[in-house]
Amino acid sequence: MIKVGFFSSQEYERAFFPGQARDDVSITHFEQALNARTVTLCQGLDAVCVFVNDELDRTVLERLSVVGVRLVALRCAGFNNVDLDAARRLGIQVCRVPSYSPEAVAEHCLALILTLNRRTHKAYNRVREDNFDLNGLLGFNLHGKTAGIVGCGQIGHALARILAGFGCRVLVSDAQPQQGDFEQVELSRLLAESDIISLHCPLSDDTFHLIGEAQFKQMKDGAMLINTSRGALIDTRACIDALKSRKLGYLGLDVYEQESDLFFRDLRDTIQLDDVFARLISFPNVLVTGHQGFFTREALQEIANTTLDSLEAFATGKPLATRVVLDQ
Repeated sequence: MIKVGFFSSQEYERAFFPGQARDDVSITHFEQALNARTVTLCQGLDAVCVFVNDELDRTVLERLSVVGVRLVALRCAGFNNVDLDAARRLGIQVCRVPSYSPEAVAEHCLALILTLNRRTHKAYNRVREDNFDLNGLLGFNLHGKTAGIVGCGQIGHALARILAGFGCRVLVSDAQPQQGDFEQVELSRLLAESDIISLHCPLSDDTFHLIGEAQFKQMKDGAMLINTSRGALIDTRACIDALKSRKLGYLGLDVYEQESDLFFRDLRDTIQLDDVFARLISFPNVLVTGHQGFFTREALQEIANTTLDSLEAFATGKPLATRVVLDQ
């Protein structure tokens, strides 16, 4: 039996990860994020299970090693928040959920696109106030528009299929050759030709601020930008400048560069201290959701199944099928 601490645990997850989820796995849930301040909670644990905004830098990993933790299980696909070099040096294995319902995220992208375009969130509020005026709600047909997908893994492919079904011309920019109902092009051409641009890249040194001042200048006037991947793919201050100049016509975000201090908690009774975020959401053509692209029953069940399989394999000494290695 291994003891696992679930950090950044939310109420909605606990039905999928009960305390005795498997015969060989005992789970304790912690609402706190794992970081240098909360690592003291890991005393007596064999493994920790973390999410996107937990911090597993060298310092945290060293302290985990001291108390006997030998596995970091990420219940997400990305692993940019883990110092893999330090984990390998300390003998701590790292595993993840490489795929969980790519359609869930792709469909959320579509929801952001359609909501921004047809302004359904504004129309909903108007009708509730008996205001049936259509002025200010004018949208455009997706049919015949050019949509650019930056990064074409499983989610990118799922979105490409959806947008092709709407009658869009789909462009893709990816470091690896891709096959599908789309045209693969260089990023510069995608930015210049796309009416809608959606980001689906992992966060790395190469993709940090992938979309910045220079890239906004390459876009069509009034283009729509969607990001459901990682917040730091976009230089937020450059994005605000692009919105102010009306170069960027629409912005839909499910992630934010400094989201770890905001998302997955109720802050209604607190003072907003992030001036950049406050400015960002002040624009009428910006729509932000709180990292909910993954949030479907099907995706949560797949995350739970994969994570619990990994924990059970670790508990019984079997190889980890979803282990993260440095060459990934």
